[in-house]
Amino acid sequence: MHVLGVWVAALLVLVEALFFAGLGAALSLVTRLRGWPVLAACCWVGVEYAYSRVPFGGFGWTRIAYAAVDTPLAGFLPLVGVAGVSFLVALAGQLVAWLVLTLRHRGLTTAVGIRRLAVVAAVLVLLVGAGAGLRQWQTDPQPEAAGELQVGVVQGNVPGRGIEALGRARTVTTNHLAETVALMTRARLGLVPVPDFVLWPENSTDIDPYRDPVTRQTVQNAAEVAGVPIMVGAVTQGPGAGERQITALWWDPDRGETARYHKQNLVPFGEWIPLRKQLLPLLPILSKVGAQSVPGTEPGVLPVQAGGRDVVVGDVMCFELAYDRTVYGTLRAGAEVLVVQSNNATYGGTGQIEQQFAITRARAMEARREIAVATTNSVSGVIDRSGRVVQRTNEFTAASLVTALPLRSSLTPAVLVAPWLDRGLAVAGLLACLLTLRQPRHRHSAPSEVR
Repeated sequence: MHVLGVWVAALLVLVEALFFAGLGAALSLVTRLRGWPVLAACCWVGVEYAYSRVPFGGFGWTRIAYAAVDTPLAGFLPLVGVAGVSFLVALAGQLVAWLVLTLRHRGLTTAVGIRRLAVVAAVLVLLVGAGAGLRQWQTDPQPEAAGELQVGVVQGNVPGRGIEALGRARTVTTNHLAETVALMTRARLGLVPVPDFVLWPENSTDIDPYRDPVTRQTVQNAAEVAGVPIMVGAVTQGPGAGERQITALWWDPDRGETARYHKQNLVPFGEWIPLRKQLLPLLPILSKVGAQSVPGTEPGVLPVQAGGRDVVVGDVMCFELAYDRTVYGTLRAGAEVLVVQSNNATYGGTGQIEQQFAITRARAMEARREIAVATTNSVSGVIDRSGRVVQRTNEFTAASLVTALPLRSSLTPAVLVAPWLDRGLAVAGLLACLLTLRQPRHRHSAPSEVR
Protein backbone atom coordinates (compact mmCIF):
# COMPACT_ATOMS: atom_id res chain seq x y z
CA MET A 1 0.00 0.00 0.00
CA HIS A 2 2.98 2.32 0.40
CA VAL A 3 2.79 3.14 -3.33
CA LEU A 4 -0.35 5.14 -2.51
CA GLY A 5 1.34 6.80 0.46
CA VAL A 6 3.10 5.64 3.61
CA TRP A 7 0.26 7.10 5.66
CA VAL A 8 -2.19 4.85 3.77
CA ALA A 9 -0.17 1.77 4.67
CA ALA A 10 0.17 2.89 8.29
CA LEU A 11 -3.56 3.49 8.60
CA LEU A 12 -4.39 0.06 7.17
CA VAL A 13 -1.89 -1.60 9.52
CA LEU A 14 -3.50 0.19 12.45
CA VAL A 15 -7.00 -0.94 11.47
CA GLU A 16 -5.94 -4.56 10.94
CA ALA A 17 -3.92 -4.55 14.18
CA LEU A 18 -7.13 -3.93 16.10
CA PHE A 19 -8.39 -7.35 15.01
CA PHE A 20 -5.21 -9.04 16.19
CA ALA A 21 -5.44 -7.21 19.49
CA GLY A 22 -8.87 -8.80 19.77
CA LEU A 23 -7.35 -12.16 18.89
CA GLY A 24 -4.79 -11.72 21.68
CA ALA A 25 -7.58 -11.03 24.14
CA ALA A 26 -9.53 -14.06 22.91
CA LEU A 27 -6.51 -16.35 23.25
CA SER A 28 -5.91 -15.15 26.82
CA LEU A 29 -9.48 -16.20 27.60
CA VAL A 30 -9.75 -19.59 25.91
CA THR A 31 -6.42 -20.83 27.31
CA ARG A 32 -8.23 -21.14 30.65
CA LEU A 33 -10.25 -24.03 29.21
CA ARG A 34 -9.39 -27.64 28.57
CA GLY A 35 -8.73 -28.40 24.95
CA TRP A 36 -7.67 -24.80 24.41
CA PRO A 37 -5.44 -25.44 21.33
CA VAL A 38 -8.58 -26.37 19.37
CA LEU A 39 -10.51 -23.40 20.73
CA ALA A 40 -7.59 -21.07 20.04
CA ALA A 41 -7.54 -22.23 16.42
CA CYS A 42 -11.27 -21.45 16.27
CA CYS A 43 -10.47 -17.93 17.49
CA TRP A 44 -7.98 -17.50 14.63
CA VAL A 45 -10.71 -18.42 12.15
CA GLY A 46 -13.14 -16.12 13.95
CA VAL A 47 -10.80 -13.14 13.59
CA GLU A 48 -10.26 -13.96 9.90
CA TYR A 49 -14.04 -14.14 9.52
CA ALA A 50 -14.34 -10.66 11.05
CA TYR A 51 -11.60 -8.81 9.18
CA SER A 52 -12.71 -10.41 5.89
CA ARG A 53 -16.04 -8.58 6.27
CA VAL A 54 -15.45 -5.33 8.17
CA PRO A 55 -14.79 -2.50 7.74
CA PHE A 56 -16.10 -1.59 4.27
CA GLY A 57 -16.48 -5.20 3.16
CA GLY A 58 -13.24 -6.34 4.77
CA PHE A 59 -9.61 -6.91 3.81
CA GLY A 60 -9.36 -10.70 3.72
CA TRP A 61 -6.10 -11.06 1.80
CA THR A 62 -4.07 -11.98 4.89
CA ARG A 63 -5.73 -15.27 5.84
CA ILE A 64 -3.12 -17.79 6.92
CA ALA A 65 -4.35 -20.48 4.51
CA TYR A 66 -3.01 -18.38 1.63
CA ALA A 67 0.49 -18.69 3.08
CA ALA A 68 0.16 -22.48 3.13
CA VAL A 69 -0.19 -23.16 -0.61
CA ASP A 70 3.23 -24.86 -0.77
CA THR A 71 2.81 -26.89 2.43
CA PRO A 72 1.29 -30.36 2.89
CA LEU A 73 -1.74 -28.81 4.61
CA ALA A 74 -2.79 -27.31 1.26
CA GLY A 75 -3.92 -30.81 0.38
CA PHE A 76 -6.98 -30.23 2.56
CA LEU A 77 -8.17 -27.23 0.49
CA PRO A 78 -10.63 -29.21 -1.72
CA LEU A 79 -12.18 -30.75 1.40
CA VAL A 80 -12.41 -27.92 3.94
CA GLY A 81 -11.62 -24.78 1.93
CA VAL A 82 -9.62 -21.74 2.92
CA ALA A 83 -11.33 -21.43 6.32
CA GLY A 84 -10.62 -25.06 7.17
CA VAL A 85 -6.96 -24.85 6.19
CA SER A 86 -6.56 -21.66 8.24
CA PHE A 87 -7.95 -23.65 11.17
CA LEU A 88 -5.50 -26.53 10.60
CA VAL A 89 -2.48 -24.21 10.30
CA ALA A 90 -3.52 -22.38 13.47
CA LEU A 91 -4.16 -25.69 15.25
CA ALA A 92 -0.64 -26.90 14.42
CA GLY A 93 0.81 -23.70 15.88
CA GLN A 94 -1.35 -23.85 19.00
CA LEU A 95 -0.40 -27.48 19.61
CA VAL A 96 3.27 -26.53 19.51
CA ALA A 97 2.55 -23.68 21.95
CA TRP A 98 0.70 -26.12 24.23
CA LEU A 99 3.67 -28.47 24.17
CA VAL A 100 6.19 -25.69 24.88
CA LEU A 101 4.16 -24.48 27.87
CA THR A 102 3.84 -28.03 29.14
CA LEU A 103 7.56 -28.67 28.91
CA ARG A 104 8.31 -25.33 30.58
CA HIS A 105 6.17 -26.19 33.60
CA ARG A 106 6.41 -29.99 33.74
CA GLY A 107 9.60 -30.90 31.92
CA LEU A 108 10.12 -33.52 29.25
CA THR A 109 11.01 -36.30 31.64
CA THR A 110 7.66 -36.31 33.46
CA ALA A 111 4.85 -38.63 32.46
CA VAL A 112 2.69 -35.65 31.51
CA GLY A 113 5.44 -34.16 29.36
CA ILE A 114 6.10 -37.41 27.52
CA ARG A 115 2.41 -38.08 27.00
CA ARG A 116 1.74 -34.62 25.59
CA LEU A 117 4.83 -34.73 23.40
CA ALA A 118 3.48 -37.97 21.93
CA VAL A 119 0.03 -36.46 21.38
CA VAL A 120 1.37 -33.38 19.61
CA ALA A 121 3.78 -35.41 17.50
CA ALA A 122 1.01 -37.84 16.50
CA VAL A 123 -1.41 -35.08 15.52
CA LEU A 124 1.20 -33.17 13.52
CA VAL A 125 2.35 -36.33 11.73
CA LEU A 126 -1.28 -37.17 10.96
CA LEU A 127 -1.98 -33.69 9.56
CA VAL A 128 1.19 -33.53 7.50
CA GLY A 129 0.88 -37.10 6.27
CA ALA A 130 -2.77 -36.81 5.31
CA GLY A 131 -2.19 -33.46 3.64
CA ALA A 132 0.79 -34.76 1.68
CA GLY A 133 -1.22 -37.79 0.60
CA LEU A 134 -4.06 -35.60 -0.58
CA ARG A 135 -1.66 -33.37 -2.51
CA GLN A 136 -0.19 -36.41 -4.22
CA TRP A 137 -3.67 -37.66 -5.12
CA GLN A 138 -4.45 -34.24 -6.58
CA THR A 139 -1.48 -34.45 -8.96
CA ASP A 140 -2.52 -37.86 -10.32
CA PRO A 141 -4.00 -38.06 -13.86
CA GLN A 142 -7.07 -35.90 -14.07
CA PRO A 143 -10.59 -37.22 -14.75
CA GLU A 144 -12.11 -36.69 -18.14
CA ALA A 145 -13.68 -33.29 -18.76
CA ALA A 146 -16.65 -32.46 -20.97
CA GLY A 147 -14.38 -31.00 -23.64
CA GLU A 148 -12.09 -27.99 -23.42
CA LEU A 149 -11.61 -24.45 -24.66
CA GLN A 150 -8.41 -22.91 -25.94
CA VAL A 151 -8.05 -19.56 -24.16
CA GLY A 152 -5.74 -16.79 -25.30
CA VAL A 153 -4.38 -14.77 -22.37
CA VAL A 154 -3.20 -11.24 -23.14
CA GLN A 155 -1.06 -9.04 -20.88
CA GLY A 156 -0.69 -5.78 -22.79
CA ASN A 157 1.45 -3.94 -20.21
CA VAL A 158 0.94 -0.35 -19.07
CA PRO A 159 3.05 2.79 -19.21
CA GLY A 160 4.47 3.91 -15.88
CA ARG A 161 4.64 2.28 -12.48
CA GLY A 162 2.89 2.73 -9.15
CA ILE A 163 0.15 5.28 -8.93
CA GLU A 164 1.17 6.86 -12.24
CA ALA A 165 0.05 3.63 -13.96
CA LEU A 166 -3.54 4.68 -13.25
CA GLY A 167 -3.40 7.10 -16.18
CA ARG A 168 -2.92 6.85 -19.96
CA ALA A 169 -6.02 4.72 -20.38
CA ARG A 170 -6.14 4.89 -24.17
CA THR A 171 -2.53 3.67 -24.40
CA VAL A 172 -3.35 0.67 -22.19
CA THR A 173 -6.18 -0.37 -24.53
CA THR A 174 -3.96 0.08 -27.59
CA ASN A 175 -1.27 -2.05 -25.93
CA HIS A 176 -3.76 -4.89 -25.51
CA LEU A 177 -4.81 -4.57 -29.14
CA ALA A 178 -1.15 -4.80 -30.19
CA GLU A 179 -0.46 -7.86 -28.06
CA THR A 180 -3.64 -9.52 -29.38
CA VAL A 181 -2.33 -8.99 -32.91
CA ALA A 182 0.98 -10.57 -31.89
CA LEU A 183 -0.79 -13.54 -30.30
CA MET A 184 -3.00 -14.19 -33.34
CA THR A 185 0.01 -13.91 -35.65
CA ARG A 186 1.72 -16.71 -33.72
CA ALA A 187 -1.50 -18.73 -33.75
CA ARG A 188 -1.92 -18.44 -37.54
CA LEU A 189 1.70 -19.41 -38.04
CA GLY A 190 1.00 -22.56 -36.04
CA LEU A 191 3.29 -21.62 -33.16
CA VAL A 192 0.45 -21.75 -30.61
CA PRO A 193 -3.09 -23.15 -30.82
CA VAL A 194 -5.79 -20.88 -32.23
CA PRO A 195 -7.81 -19.67 -29.23
CA ASP A 196 -11.57 -20.08 -28.89
CA PHE A 197 -11.68 -16.75 -27.05
CA VAL A 198 -9.20 -14.15 -25.85
CA LEU A 199 -9.01 -12.98 -22.24
CA TRP A 200 -8.07 -9.36 -21.56
CA PRO A 201 -7.45 -8.21 -17.97
CA GLU A 202 -9.46 -5.97 -15.69
CA ASN A 203 -9.05 -2.32 -16.73
CA SER A 204 -7.73 -3.24 -20.15
CA THR A 205 -9.88 -0.25 -21.03
CA ASP A 206 -10.65 2.41 -18.43
CA ILE A 207 -12.79 4.25 -20.99
CA ASP A 208 -16.36 3.09 -21.55
CA PRO A 209 -16.53 1.77 -25.14
CA TYR A 210 -20.19 2.82 -25.24
CA ARG A 211 -19.28 6.44 -24.45
CA ASP A 212 -16.09 6.72 -26.51
CA PRO A 213 -16.15 5.77 -30.22
CA VAL A 214 -12.34 5.44 -30.41
CA THR A 215 -12.26 2.88 -27.60
CA ARG A 216 -15.21 1.03 -29.08
CA GLN A 217 -13.45 0.80 -32.43
CA THR A 218 -10.23 -0.37 -30.77
CA VAL A 219 -12.06 -3.21 -29.02
CA GLN A 220 -13.95 -4.08 -32.21
CA ASN A 221 -10.71 -4.10 -34.22
CA ALA A 222 -9.14 -6.48 -31.70
CA ALA A 223 -12.11 -8.85 -31.92
CA GLU A 224 -12.02 -8.80 -35.71
CA VAL A 225 -8.28 -9.45 -35.76
CA ALA A 226 -8.75 -12.35 -33.36
CA GLY A 227 -11.77 -13.68 -35.22
CA VAL A 228 -13.08 -14.93 -31.88
CA PRO A 229 -14.77 -13.26 -28.89
CA ILE A 230 -12.70 -11.17 -26.48
CA MET A 231 -13.51 -10.93 -22.79
CA VAL A 232 -12.71 -7.28 -22.14
CA GLY A 233 -12.14 -5.74 -18.71
CA ALA A 234 -13.76 -2.32 -18.92
CA VAL A 235 -14.90 0.58 -16.78
CA THR A 236 -18.49 1.37 -17.76
CA GLN A 237 -20.47 4.46 -16.81
CA GLY A 238 -23.62 4.28 -14.68
CA PRO A 239 -26.00 3.08 -13.48
CA GLY A 240 -26.48 6.59 -12.03
CA ALA A 241 -24.94 9.99 -12.58
CA GLY A 242 -21.35 10.16 -11.29
CA GLU A 243 -21.22 6.38 -10.97
CA ARG A 244 -19.30 3.65 -12.74
CA GLN A 245 -18.90 -0.13 -12.69
CA ILE A 246 -15.94 -2.48 -13.17
CA THR A 247 -17.22 -4.72 -15.92
CA ALA A 248 -16.33 -7.79 -17.97
CA LEU A 249 -17.72 -7.50 -21.52
CA TRP A 250 -17.98 -10.54 -23.78
CA TRP A 251 -17.30 -8.94 -27.18
CA ASP A 252 -18.12 -10.99 -30.27
CA PRO A 253 -16.50 -9.85 -33.53
CA ASP A 254 -19.84 -10.07 -35.38
CA ARG A 255 -22.42 -9.19 -32.73
CA GLY A 256 -20.57 -6.92 -30.33
CA GLU A 257 -21.31 -7.37 -26.64
CA THR A 258 -23.41 -10.45 -25.85
CA ALA A 259 -22.84 -10.81 -22.07
CA ARG A 260 -21.44 -8.84 -19.16
CA TYR A 261 -20.54 -9.15 -15.50
CA HIS A 262 -20.13 -6.37 -12.94
CA LYS A 263 -17.48 -6.78 -10.24
CA GLN A 264 -19.10 -7.39 -6.84
CA ASN A 265 -16.28 -6.78 -4.34
CA LEU A 266 -14.80 -3.34 -4.80
CA VAL A 267 -11.59 -1.98 -3.29
CA PRO A 268 -12.35 0.60 -0.57
CA PHE A 269 -10.57 3.89 -1.29
CA GLY A 270 -9.36 2.41 -4.57
CA GLU A 271 -12.57 1.88 -6.53
CA TRP A 272 -15.08 3.50 -4.21
CA ILE A 273 -14.89 5.93 -1.30
CA PRO A 274 -16.71 5.06 1.93
CA LEU A 275 -18.31 8.12 3.55
CA ARG A 276 -17.52 9.98 0.34
CA LYS A 277 -19.28 13.28 1.18
CA GLN A 278 -17.56 13.52 4.54
CA LEU A 279 -14.06 12.37 3.57
CA LEU A 280 -13.50 13.98 0.18
CA PRO A 281 -13.25 17.55 1.56
CA LEU A 282 -10.86 16.35 4.28
CA LEU A 283 -8.64 14.17 2.05
CA PRO A 284 -8.36 15.70 -1.44
CA ILE A 285 -6.07 12.85 -2.58
CA LEU A 286 -9.18 10.66 -2.68
CA SER A 287 -10.29 12.57 -5.78
CA LYS A 288 -7.85 10.36 -7.71
CA VAL A 289 -10.31 7.50 -7.18
CA GLY A 290 -12.65 9.17 -9.65
CA ALA A 291 -16.34 8.38 -9.98
CA GLN A 292 -17.95 6.21 -7.33
CA SER A 293 -17.95 2.56 -8.35
CA VAL A 294 -21.14 0.58 -7.82
CA PRO A 295 -20.90 -3.18 -7.06
CA GLY A 296 -22.63 -5.81 -9.13
CA THR A 297 -25.23 -8.05 -7.58
CA GLU A 298 -25.11 -11.19 -9.77
CA PRO A 299 -22.62 -14.10 -9.74
CA GLY A 300 -19.66 -13.87 -12.09
CA VAL A 301 -20.95 -16.17 -14.80
CA LEU A 302 -21.33 -15.36 -18.48
CA PRO A 303 -23.38 -17.75 -20.63
CA VAL A 304 -21.73 -17.35 -24.03
CA GLN A 305 -20.74 -19.10 -27.22
CA ALA A 306 -17.11 -20.09 -27.72
CA GLY A 307 -15.44 -22.79 -29.75
CA GLY A 308 -18.70 -23.51 -31.55
CA ARG A 309 -20.63 -24.41 -28.41
CA ASP A 310 -22.60 -22.88 -25.56
CA VAL A 311 -20.49 -22.55 -22.44
CA VAL A 312 -20.62 -20.79 -19.08
CA VAL A 313 -17.48 -18.81 -18.30
CA GLY A 314 -16.85 -18.02 -14.64
CA ASP A 315 -15.06 -14.75 -13.92
CA VAL A 316 -13.41 -13.55 -10.70
CA MET A 317 -11.96 -10.04 -10.71
CA CYS A 318 -8.81 -9.26 -8.73
CA PHE A 319 -9.90 -8.19 -5.20
CA GLU A 320 -12.77 -10.71 -5.38
CA LEU A 321 -10.33 -13.61 -5.01
CA ALA A 322 -10.24 -13.01 -1.25
CA TYR A 323 -14.01 -13.40 -0.86
CA ASP A 324 -15.23 -16.97 -0.36
CA ARG A 325 -18.84 -16.10 -1.07
CA THR A 326 -18.01 -14.58 -4.45
CA VAL A 327 -15.74 -17.40 -5.60
CA TYR A 328 -18.07 -20.15 -4.40
CA GLY A 329 -21.10 -18.33 -5.85
CA THR A 330 -19.45 -18.25 -9.28
CA LEU A 331 -18.83 -21.99 -9.18
CA ARG A 332 -22.28 -22.86 -7.85
CA ALA A 333 -23.90 -20.71 -10.55
CA GLY A 334 -22.62 -23.14 -13.18
CA ALA A 335 -19.18 -21.93 -14.27
CA GLU A 336 -17.56 -24.53 -16.54
CA VAL A 337 -14.24 -22.72 -16.91
CA LEU A 338 -12.72 -20.27 -14.45
CA VAL A 339 -10.75 -17.14 -15.33
CA VAL A 340 -9.32 -14.25 -13.34
CA GLN A 341 -9.10 -10.69 -14.66
CA SER A 342 -6.90 -8.36 -12.67
CA ASN A 343 -5.20 -4.99 -12.74
CA ASN A 344 -2.09 -5.06 -10.56
CA ALA A 345 -0.39 -2.13 -12.27
CA THR A 346 -0.54 0.18 -9.24
CA TYR A 347 1.32 -2.39 -7.12
CA GLY A 348 4.09 -3.34 -9.52
CA GLY A 349 7.33 -4.11 -7.73
CA THR A 350 5.60 -4.84 -4.40
CA GLY A 351 4.68 -8.08 -2.64
CA GLN A 352 1.06 -7.73 -3.76
CA ILE A 353 1.82 -9.38 -7.10
CA GLU A 354 3.00 -12.70 -5.66
CA GLN A 355 0.45 -12.51 -2.86
CA GLN A 356 -2.44 -12.43 -5.31
CA PHE A 357 -0.99 -15.24 -7.40
CA ALA A 358 -0.68 -17.39 -4.25
CA ILE A 359 -4.35 -16.70 -3.44
CA THR A 360 -5.28 -17.72 -6.99
CA ARG A 361 -3.37 -20.97 -6.55
CA ALA A 362 -5.28 -21.62 -3.32
CA ARG A 363 -8.57 -21.09 -5.18
CA ALA A 364 -7.52 -23.49 -7.94
CA MET A 365 -6.76 -26.20 -5.37
CA GLU A 366 -9.93 -25.47 -3.43
CA ALA A 367 -12.20 -25.69 -6.49
CA ARG A 368 -10.13 -28.33 -8.34
CA ARG A 369 -10.35 -26.15 -11.43
CA GLU A 370 -7.76 -24.92 -13.88
CA ILE A 371 -7.53 -21.11 -13.88
CA ALA A 372 -6.32 -18.72 -16.56
CA VAL A 373 -5.17 -15.34 -15.21
CA ALA A 374 -4.90 -12.15 -17.26
CA THR A 375 -3.38 -9.04 -15.68
CA THR A 376 -2.35 -5.71 -17.14
CA ASN A 377 1.35 -6.11 -16.35
CA SER A 378 1.81 -9.32 -14.27
CA VAL A 379 1.45 -11.94 -13.04
CA SER A 380 -0.60 -13.52 -15.81
CA GLY A 381 -0.49 -17.23 -16.36
CA VAL A 382 -2.08 -20.63 -15.97
CA ILE A 383 -2.60 -22.66 -12.81
CA ASP A 384 -3.71 -26.28 -12.92
CA ARG A 385 -6.28 -27.83 -10.59
CA SER A 386 -3.61 -29.04 -8.17
CA GLY A 387 -2.28 -25.49 -7.72
CA ARG A 388 0.78 -26.02 -9.90
CA VAL A 389 1.89 -23.02 -11.95
CA VAL A 390 1.94 -24.19 -15.58
CA GLN A 391 2.83 -20.86 -17.21
CA ARG A 392 3.46 -17.36 -15.92
CA THR A 393 4.57 -14.04 -17.33
CA ASN A 394 7.18 -11.55 -16.21
CA GLU A 395 6.43 -8.21 -14.64
CA PHE A 396 6.39 -4.95 -16.62
CA THR A 397 6.30 -6.72 -19.99
CA ALA A 398 3.82 -7.33 -22.77
CA ALA A 399 3.12 -11.05 -23.14
CA SER A 400 0.50 -13.52 -24.31
CA LEU A 401 -0.12 -17.25 -24.31
CA VAL A 402 -2.72 -19.87 -25.19
CA THR A 403 -3.87 -22.55 -22.76
CA ALA A 404 -6.45 -25.33 -22.77
CA LEU A 405 -9.10 -25.05 -20.04
CA PRO A 406 -11.14 -28.25 -19.54
CA LEU A 407 -14.89 -27.82 -19.11
CA ARG A 408 -15.91 -29.02 -15.65
CA SER A 409 -19.14 -28.89 -13.66
CA SER A 410 -18.41 -30.89 -10.50
CA LEU A 411 -18.12 -29.06 -7.16
CA THR A 412 -15.70 -29.94 -4.39
CA PRO A 413 -16.80 -30.47 -0.78
CA ALA A 414 -15.06 -27.19 0.06
CA VAL A 415 -17.31 -25.17 -2.23
CA LEU A 416 -20.38 -26.75 -0.64
CA VAL A 417 -19.48 -26.88 3.06
CA ALA A 418 -16.67 -24.36 3.69
CA PRO A 419 -19.06 -21.41 4.22
CA TRP A 420 -20.78 -23.31 7.02
CA LEU A 421 -17.45 -24.47 8.41
CA ASP A 422 -16.21 -20.87 8.41
CA ARG A 423 -19.22 -19.68 10.41
CA GLY A 424 -19.22 -22.71 12.70
CA LEU A 425 -15.58 -22.36 13.72
CA ALA A 426 -16.00 -18.61 14.27
CA VAL A 427 -19.05 -19.18 16.47
CA ALA A 428 -17.22 -21.89 18.43
CA GLY A 429 -14.41 -19.46 19.20
CA LEU A 430 -16.87 -16.78 20.27
CA LEU A 431 -18.82 -19.15 22.52
CA ALA A 432 -15.59 -20.32 24.14
CA CYS A 433 -14.70 -16.72 24.99
CA LEU A 434 -18.18 -16.09 26.40
CA LEU A 435 -17.95 -19.26 28.47
CA THR A 436 -14.77 -18.09 30.17
CA LEU A 437 -16.34 -14.71 30.94
CA ARG A 438 -19.10 -16.47 32.88
CA GLN A 439 -16.60 -18.36 35.03
CA PRO A 440 -15.45 -16.88 38.35
CA ARG A 441 -12.13 -15.05 38.13
CA HIS A 442 -9.02 -16.60 39.65
CA ARG A 443 -5.58 -15.25 40.15
CA HIS A 444 -3.36 -15.30 37.07
CA SER A 445 -1.84 -18.69 36.32
CA ALA A 446 -0.67 -20.78 33.43
CA PRO A 447 -3.16 -22.12 30.87
CA SER A 448 -5.43 -24.81 32.27
CA GLU A 449 -3.96 -27.61 30.22
CA VAL A 450 -0.55 -26.92 31.76
CA ARG A 451 -1.62 -26.63 35.39
